Order: sequence, then C-alpha cells, then structure tokens
Amino acid sequence: MNDMQVVLPPGWPRPRGYANGVSASGRMLFIAGMIGWDAQGVFHSDDFADQARQALRNIADVLREAGGQPENIVRMTWYVTDKREYLAAGKEIGQAFREIIGSYNAAMTAVEVRALIEDRAKVEIEATAVIPA
Repeated sequence: MNDMQVVLPPGWPRPRGYANGVSASGRMLFIAGMIGWDAQGVFHSDDFADQARQALRNIADVLREAGGQPENIVRMTWYVTDKREYLAAGKEIGQAFREIIGSYNAAMTAVEVRALIEDRAKVEIEATAVIPA
C-alpha cells in the first residue's frame, strides 16, 4: 500500500462514493481514458453499467501491468454522455466499482459531455494512480 491519505477539511461531511482530496507519495501512473470495449476494441454491450464495468476492468489491467493495484488509484474522471443514464445505473456501477476497484478513496469527478470519440461509447474514465516506490 502506498502512503495515501484522504484529505477532509474539519467539519466537512465525508462524501459518499469518493474523496474530496487525496495525498499520496510514490511512482505516478496516468491512465488514459478507458471506454467500454475489450482489449481488441470490441464493444459487447450498449448498456451503460456494462460499459462502465468494462472501462474499470481496462483501468485495472493497465494498472496491474505497471505493477500497481486498484487501491493505488488516487483520482478518476468520468465522462458520461447522459447523466440520467449514469445516475440510473448507480447501483450496478457501485457494485462493479467495489468488485474491480474496491476502495472509494479516490478523488473523483463526473462530467456530462455531448459525445465521446467512439460513437458507441457511453462512458470514458481516466485515472491517476500512485504506486508505492
């Protein structure tokens, strides 16, 4: 485990599902935006939660290749094409997140965008990890 600390100003309520800030030391890994296709660039579903699950798997694969673990993720940015679809899939996304990533200690941002470069993509997730030195 890296030297990672969740930052929460005094008196602020603990956010649900993410951290307001994270302090960490180690080797930084920047993971490009991952979408819901497999390693061969094939989509297996147009369901939002399925695409999010695959994007999280892709992030975990890149992280492991660099010698890291999902708990090393300190920041994630989610780009979604439909915030209502994202919110409606919240339970399934949360389950996938717990199974693949595990911890909700990353600082996170979610942004609705008009479109992603790949037409079938409904979600793109980029991540930053700090891997113990």
